[in-house]
Amino acid sequence: MTETGTLHRSAVRTPAAPPVLGGLGLFTVLLGAALPLIDFFIVNVALPTIGRDLNAGEAVLELVVAGYGVSYAVLLVLGGRLGDLFGRRRLFLGGMAAFGLTSLACGLAPSAWTLVAARVAQGAAAAVMLPQVLATIQSTTAGARRAKAMGLYGATAGLSMVAGQILGGVLVAADIAGSGWRSVFLVNVPVVVVGLVLAARAVPETRSRNPEPVDGPGTVLLAVSLLTLLAPLTEGRAAGWPLWTWLALAAFPFAAAGFYLVERREDRRGRTPLVPPSLFALTSLRRGLVIIVPFSIGFSGFMFVIAVALQRGAGLGPVPAGLALAPMAVAFFAVSLCGPRLVARYGTRVVTAGGVIQAVGVALLALTAWRSWPDVGIVELLPGAAVAGAGQALQLPVLFRVILSEVPPVRGGVGSGVMITTQQSALALGVATLGTLFLTLVPSMGMRDALVVTLLVQLVVIALTTVLSLRLPRKVG
Repeated sequence: MTETGTLHRSAVRTPAAPPVLGGLGLFTVLLGAALPLIDFFIVNVALPTIGRDLNAGEAVLELVVAGYGVSYAVLLVLGGRLGDLFGRRRLFLGGMAAFGLTSLACGLAPSAWTLVAARVAQGAAAAVMLPQVLATIQSTTAGARRAKAMGLYGATAGLSMVAGQILGGVLVAADIAGSGWRSVFLVNVPVVVVGLVLAARAVPETRSRNPEPVDGPGTVLLAVSLLTLLAPLTEGRAAGWPLWTWLALAAFPFAAAGFYLVERREDRRGRTPLVPPSLFALTSLRRGLVIIVPFSIGFSGFMFVIAVALQRGAGLGPVPAGLALAPMAVAFFAVSLCGPRLVARYGTRVVTAGGVIQAVGVALLALTAWRSWPDVGIVELLPGAAVAGAGQALQLPVLFRVILSEVPPVRGGVGSGVMITTQQSALALGVATLGTLFLTLVPSMGMRDALVVTLLVQLVVIALTTVLSLRLPRKVG
C-alpha cells in the first residue's frame, strides 16, 4: 500500500457509536427515578410522629411536605437544561450525591424548621437528578428498547408513589435503633451509595450536541410563577390564609403571562428558551400533559387523604395504614408488566380503559368507607385498592411514553423536565386541593362523610382524564 493511501485511510475515522444504556445502567437510572417519588409520599404516614417528636404544629408539618414538593417542581426544568448543557451522567451523579447528603440532614434534623430547610434542599437535589433519567433513556435507546425502558420508567414511578407510603409506615413502626420517623430519610443514604457506585460504572455520558446557555429570565419567571401558585395553595389552609397567600395567588397570572411572553420571544429569535413554546406544537406532548395534570392531582390527593383518614379517623397505626395500600401497589406492578403488549395491540385506548377501571376502584373504596367506617383495614379496602391500582397502571406508564414519543433526543432534557415539572406541580396541587377539601369538611361532616365526598370529587377528576384520553394520538411511537 502506498504512503498516500495509508495517510488517506488513517484520516478517515469511523463515527463514534452512540452510547447505549445496558441493563445495569437502566436499573441504576430507574433507582434514581424512584428515590424522589418515594420521598414525596414516604412522609405522609410519618407526619403525626414527626409532629409529636419535634413539637411541630400543622402549618410547619405542611411545610415538611410542601417545601420538598415546591422546590422540586420549581427547579426541575432547570435541572433538565443543565443536563443537556454539562452532561446528564455528571448531573445525575451530582444530584444523587446531594440527595443522599440532604436525606442525611433530614434524618438528623434537631428541630422542625431545620427539617423544613433540609427538605427544601432535598427537593432541589431531586430536581437535578430526576430529569437526567428520562433524558438518558431518550438519548441511549431506540425502537423496542426505548418502549420497554419507558414502560419500566412509568411502572417504577407509579409503584414508587404507592410503595413510599407503605415503606414509611413500616419504617416508623419498626423504630430501627430508636430512630423512629428519622429512618424514613436515613434509609436513602445506603441506597444512594449503591446508586453512585453503579452509576459510575454503568451509566453512559450524554449531552445535547448544540447546548445553549441557561435562560436566566425564563428560569426566574418560571420559579416565580410556580412559587406564587404552589406556595399559597399548599400552605394557605394550615396557616389560616394570611394576606401573603392572596397576594401570591393574585400575582400568579401576571408571572405566568410574563414567562410565556419571554419564552415566546426567545423562541422566535432562534434561541433555546428554558421551555420552548415550539415544543408544545408536538401533539402527543401537549395532549399528554393536559391529561397528566388531573391524573396526578387525583393520585396525590387520594394518597394524602387516605393516610390521614386511616390514622386519625379509623385509628390505624402507621403500618396498617401503609399496608392498606399494598393491594394497590401489587396490582399496579402486575398490570404494568402487561402494559407494553396491550399498547402494541390497542394503542392509547389502553389509557381510556385504565380510567374506567380506576373509576370503578375508587367507587368501591367510597362504598366501603360509607358502609364500614371506621372498621376498615387491608381486607375491607382490598377490592377497591386493587382495582384502582390496576387502572392507574394502564394510564401512567403509557402517558409518560406518549408525552415524550415525539421529543427529539437533543431536547431530551428539556422535554423530560417539562413533563416531570407538570407532574410534580400537579402532585403538589393534589395535596393542596383535595387535601384541603377533605380537612375543611371533617369538622362539619365527620371523617367518614368527608372521605366519601372527597372520593366522589376524585371520581369527577378521573372522568375528566378518561374523556381527555380519547384525544390522544391512537398509536404510540
